[in-house]
Amino acid sequence: MTYCLGIKVKEGLLAIADTRITSGTDTTVKKKITIEQKDNFSLFIMTSGLRSTRDKAIVYFNELLETTEYNKLYKAVNAFGEQIKRVAQEDKASLEKAGFNFDLHSIIGGQLKDDDEHKLFLLYPEGNWVELGQGAPFIIIGNTGHGKPILNRTLNENSSLRLALKTGFLSFDSTRVSSNNVDFPIDVAVYKKDSFEIIEKRYEKKDLENISTQWAEELKAALDNISEDWMDAAFDKQT
Repeated sequence: MTYCLGIKVKEGLLAIADTRITSGTDTTVKKKITIEQKDNFSLFIMTSGLRSTRDKAIVYFNELLETTEYNKLYKAVNAFGEQIKRVAQEDKASLEKAGFNFDLHSIIGGQLKDDDEHKLFLLYPEGNWVELGQGAPFIIIGNTGHGKPILNRTLNENSSLRLALKTGFLSFDSTRVSSNNVDFPIDVAVYKKDSFEIIEKRYEKKDLENISTQWAEELKAALDNISEDWMDAAFDKQT
């Protein structure tokens, strides 16, 4: 019930997160991206998984930030991972007994004062992580299947942040129209390299409905222009 996308290009970082928590007749909207900023310190965290475990880990991490300074992003990622493990020690057994999985995945991106560049990490429920870099400019958590094709076909490390946002929205839109548990509004965070400033924007459905409609029309027109000569062998009667 989540779509969170992180993209890293040479120009900076992009984060997109949907806000749907429940689906069906009772829908709830909650923010899924957390942003922390101060002098020479900019990071965002997006999560998928049980909301209760996410909120608890974020509270623990925020308390750490009040008393601890981190100069590199991987150190902050390690610290958040420790809070996830702390929550797992406290709640995992009782959650599993009740039939819930402890499946908190996180995307963390940003740049701290001693980082040589902006960074993007995927953090697993066990507290370990991988860093996204060359050859892997994006990561999705939550509903991952429907939105990958356009990203795989379009993005690389040299893509602009504008292209990343355009492609990222269309990736979200592909997921939205294919799944009833991902929907507007979406939160977007943009980080330009070495700026130590994350710009945040929320988009409602009415803001981007025309783009979604345009994309559907463009796809239909492109399909009409695809050569059909190769299809003759499939439709012609074989002798």
